Amino acid sequence: MVFRKLMAAFGAGVEVDTILATSTVRPGDTLSGQVNFVGGGSDYNVEGIFIDFTAVVEVESGDSEYNATYSFLRQQVAGPFHLTAGARHSAPFQIPVPWETPISAIGGHPLRGMKLGVKTELSLAGALDKGDLDPLFVTPLPIQEHLIMALDRQGFRFSKADLERGTLQGSRMPFFQEIEYYAGPQWSRHFNALELTFITNPHSMDVILEADKRGGFMSSSHDTYNRFTVPLNGNLNAAEQALNNGLHQMAQRRGWF
Repeated sequence: MVFRKLMAAFGAGVEVDTILATSTVRPGDTLSGQVNFVGGGSDYNVEGIFIDFTAVVEVESGDSEYNATYSFLRQQVAGPFHLTAGARHSAPFQIPVPWETPISAIGGHPLRGMKLGVKTELSLAGALDKGDLDPLFVTPLPIQEHLIMALDRQGFRFSKADLERGTLQGSRMPFFQEIEYYAGPQWSRHFNALELTFITNPHSMDVILEADKRGGFMSSSHDTYNRFTVPLNGNLNAAEQALNNGLHQMAQRRGWF
């Protein structure tokens, strides 16, 4: 057990250690763990201990881009309370993982381009100290995994994934995930790349496809979209058929077929 000293700048010397029951979850799961903490050399009134779900998001500003850390869930797990000098305490917690939490691992492997985690925050004497990021690996729901595997079966090759700032229709998140692919052999004569986005709730999931159109500067349009909804616990083959229909509709809409 490794304790990290917090609030040193305020002379508190409170030590905190967060232990997660597991670092791998799915959207809609419950993240369990406990926060262990030890008082410093004096008594203090702790206003609260918080668990903060965070993600690294790509932000576009004018002609430049930069990464920023966004919080998408913050839950208090302890406090307010009086912490006596040297006292040891433990605060167990259970936090529902938001349904829209982006995927950060597939098949047991981290998804390149994604950085998710949880931070422990201590509020003391009107100041807030954030701890280090504990990595969180979010694996796909069964229907998400099936659609991802369906793209694999069609020869799409994973390129990268990222989070972009913005709120899409039907979403409550301040960012959205794009899982990017190189087009498979069946589609490579029509477009170069495909971007996949999921917007999930407890009952259904919206699937957003964006494909870039092949062609030079004379092309009338470079991107085309398709959006469809599937039941979260519906038939997997029906969801795959909806995916295939979406790809064909995009192709037909631009006269690619």
